[in-house]
Amino acid sequence: MAGITTHVLDTALGRPAAGIAITLEILRDTTWEPAASAVTNDDGRARMLEVSERATYRITFDVASYNAEGFFPEVAIVFRVTQPEQHHHVPLLLSPFGYSTYRGS
Repeated sequence: MAGITTHVLDTALGRPAAGIAITLEILRDTTWEPAASAVTNDDGRARMLEVSERATYRITFDVASYNAEGFFPEVAIVFRVTQPEQHHHVPLLLSPFGYSTYRGS
């Protein structure tokens, strides 16, 4: 089984974003169910879950726990796992007034 991981980088400060609370949910029919939770480590990384099924997932970052003054109090990223045998890395590049994401390796 392959996993879901994340890495949060504070692009305004040029360093990893440590201490961000993260939740991962899986969509079952029309309901989001909790799957995992974590907090980013000193390197801004977190391992969320071993993936064993095709599904739609939502990873939510509690950005306010990292920067209470930022414009976005949370960031939610919804993505599809179609090949659960592959690793899925979902990084977040964060600044006070914006963010971006992509499928990493």
